[in-house]
Amino acid sequence: MTTLSTPAVRERPGDTTAGTSPAPVAPVLSVRQVRISDRVTDREIVHGVSFDLTPGRTVGIVGESGSGKTLTCRAALGVLPPHFEVSGGTIAIDGTDISTLTPQRWTALRGDTISAVFQDPASYLNPSIRVGAQIAEVVRVKKKVRRREARQRALDLLGAVRLRDPHLVYDRYTYELSGGMLQRVLIAAAIAADPQILIADEATTALDVTVQAEVLDLLADLRERTGLALVIVSHDLAVVAQLCDEVLVMRQGEVVEQGPTEAVLHHPRHAYTRLLIDEHEQYGLEKFLAPKEEG
Repeated sequence: MTTLSTPAVRERPGDTTAGTSPAPVAPVLSVRQVRISDRVTDREIVHGVSFDLTPGRTVGIVGESGSGKTLTCRAALGVLPPHFEVSGGTIAIDGTDISTLTPQRWTALRGDTISAVFQDPASYLNPSIRVGAQIAEVVRVKKKVRRREARQRALDLLGAVRLRDPHLVYDRYTYELSGGMLQRVLIAAAIAADPQILIADEATTALDVTVQAEVLDLLADLRERTGLALVIVSHDLAVVAQLCDEVLVMRQGEVVEQGPTEAVLHHPRHAYTRLLIDEHEQYGLEKFLAPKEEG
């Protein structure tokens, strides 16, 4: 039994009750024609990316390494590398243009409104501090609660991300946990302050197939239960097919194809999308596509 707080938004966009029409849902993340440039080389790297993300929905961004996926997400998080800048377009988080945010406001937004999980959890966790204490510190700072309450919420979060024996895991150091366990710990830390948006940037890439499936199922469950809005960055179309409502296919900084996941994967229009599908079918994509084709 956990004590995860529950946002007011529960309905997935498009859900209706008998005899009523769905009310318009405002995006929690709006990316409009975003361009990203490298000031050192005076070269534009990302060329006009756009998408809206509403509560309870998942947008996937796929493409080869260097296609601009991660830069786009780092721009939304306000953590571009020093020599990169948003050179065009706008990004709004919960209706606020991020270009107007002060460093103090950014500090408040990260964790509270938007959070992220990355590929290598060990790089984002302190190896000299027990993992539970690290989660509890996030809770204490962001939620302004006492240490005992923060510890209990950290234990609840460890249970919520389906780690056995949360009390034992709480006292472990990073080197004592497997990659899959560390990824769950990082997810627990990322959702500790009840963010509206979670960006998962290649969060399952380093995991074996079984653990990857468990982590994706966990993210889907969090989305359903809390209304969390997800951005899934991956080079793996099977991940996107399993979890995403909409997909952007990026190549060399451009979005070459975009639309509902089912439409893009079943009826790709761009040659690069077709190439990605052909390459990935042998790695498990067909099991997500085949049932729909039969129907």
